[in-house]
Amino acid sequence: MKISIGQYVPGNSVFHRADPRTKILWTIAMMVLLLIINSFVGYAIAAVFVIVALIISRINIGLILKSLKTVTFLIVFTMILNLLFYKGETVLFTLWKFDIYLEGVMFSLKMIIRIILLISATSLLTFTTTSVMLTDGLERLLKPLTVFGFPAHDVSMMMSIALRFIPTFSEETDRIIKAQSSRGADFDSPNLYEKIKSFVSILIPLFIGAFRRAEELATAMEAKCYRGGEGRTRLRVLKFSSADVVILIYSIIFLIFVIFEKIGWQWL
Repeated sequence: MKISIGQYVPGNSVFHRADPRTKILWTIAMMVLLLIINSFVGYAIAAVFVIVALIISRINIGLILKSLKTVTFLIVFTMILNLLFYKGETVLFTLWKFDIYLEGVMFSLKMIIRIILLISATSLLTFTTTSVMLTDGLERLLKPLTVFGFPAHDVSMMMSIALRFIPTFSEETDRIIKAQSSRGADFDSPNLYEKIKSFVSILIPLFIGAFRRAEELATAMEAKCYRGGEGRTRLRVLKFSSADVVILIYSIIFLIFVIFEKIGWQWL
């Protein structure tokens, strides 16, 4: 059960060379714009821009599919909720006590497409940015808030460490499942109670492992005299380059298409 979220894929693409601050802002902009879009025409345009961005970044499509696989439950759960509880005017059929509307089916499809595009677009951030660069980028973006006493360095460090340990805990979960299966645990049992009881045997060692890793990380940081961001120097100083200009232009073009989609193409 390997999870690709939080992994860094080495490369020399435009996205890899771009400043982490640009990529963070690009990710936020993509999330906002994808939430604004509310038509199939708009989603088709967004899909083209996301696919082109993935091609430019030279990220293996298999990693994107793995990222989507981790949110399969969320996609299915969202689809079921919208199908059962979305009210419309055209009834397609009745499922038990619930009327399934054509409008509910269309809205469910839009939500599924939106989630897929959001995951695909935001995955580029972690695939093309190391945890160190991500921490520096977040800290620089949050630095103006330090005037109000906001711990910018601590927050950015915690967020980057959390992302970094997602694949680590995924691999550890996989090892625990194999170890418990060899001891007789049945994770494929059709009995729901037995299945839940089997997964409880995963949670305890997983939490123990998480606390152990946290303690080891804290000890390592103290041994290296880590004292937060105060007086810290950086091996690589963040600076904008031509790659950032390319991403900026690309984002502006996408913004223009979204504006046209909301204003000029509503009749479609």
